[in-house]
Amino acid sequence: MGAQLRVYKRRIRSVTATKKITKAMEMIAASRVVKAQRKVAASTPYARELTRAVTAVGTGSNTQHPLTTEAENPTRAAVLLLTSDRGLAGAFNSNAIKAAEQLTERLEREGKQVVTYIVGRRGLAHYNFRERKVAESFTGFTDEPSYADAKKVAAPLIEAIGNETADGGVDELHIVYTEFVSMMTQTAIDSRMLPLRLEEVVEETSTKGEILPLYDFEPSAEDVLDALLPRYVESRIYNALLQSAASKHAATRRAMKSATDNAGELINTLSRLANAARQAEITQEISEIVGGASALADATAGSDN
Repeated sequence: MGAQLRVYKRRIRSVTATKKITKAMEMIAASRVVKAQRKVAASTPYARELTRAVTAVGTGSNTQHPLTTEAENPTRAAVLLLTSDRGLAGAFNSNAIKAAEQLTERLEREGKQVVTYIVGRRGLAHYNFRERKVAESFTGFTDEPSYADAKKVAAPLIEAIGNETADGGVDELHIVYTEFVSMMTQTAIDSRMLPLRLEEVVEETSTKGEILPLYDFEPSAEDVLDALLPRYVESRIYNALLQSAASKHAATRRAMKSATDNAGELINTLSRLANAARQAEITQEISEIVGGASALADATAGSDN
């Protein structure tokens, strides 16, 4: 019985140490998600206004440009998947990977060859384990991405969209990331960045009662679009990286809180079992003492007779 009590006490110490770790990770994630939320809020207006500017240029001119013009028969598409470098975030990475795989299947059914780009060690490990080809990968900055990181990710994608498909280029550019909705809700979504769907932006703008601005192009609309192309891709990727980082921290906070609560419940259960084992041990010792005393008393009474 004493051995059982020692086992319970050892498990209680182990779970208590784990609870301290998960509680600390919960607090760290909570502080980081607030900073990430602020960065998302600061970057979103710029990305939205840049999209409106590109839309205004595209609808105000007849220029054929990769930013706004769809290929007649698209054959190759690039998919950028955003995951995290670290785990302990519940279903955060698996949901993003699942959304990317569904997008890839849909594009392949449409007869397009998919070229995959991945941000984050978790997504890269998933594809490497299944021996799937990855064009390029980027790691080491998913917790706190900067605009320089977004430019590094965007560079090969901009080059690919500018090349002919025969030379390794692509006709479409898609991105899969986790949108931060609230502290409790993060949704893995896919979005086509290029070519930009002008009609959708115009419809969204008209629904909100906004009017697209009018621009004079100098020297030409094509030169303006050439200048806006890298800025548009970089800003969209940067905003998606920030959204993904905020979602990851929120998911980590939620997962660590659940782990901490579960550890507390397990400690309570083990404490009750340890108390029951200790009481059983005490009861057994008392029974043995009483039994020994009774045997001694009987032996003494027999000798007196």
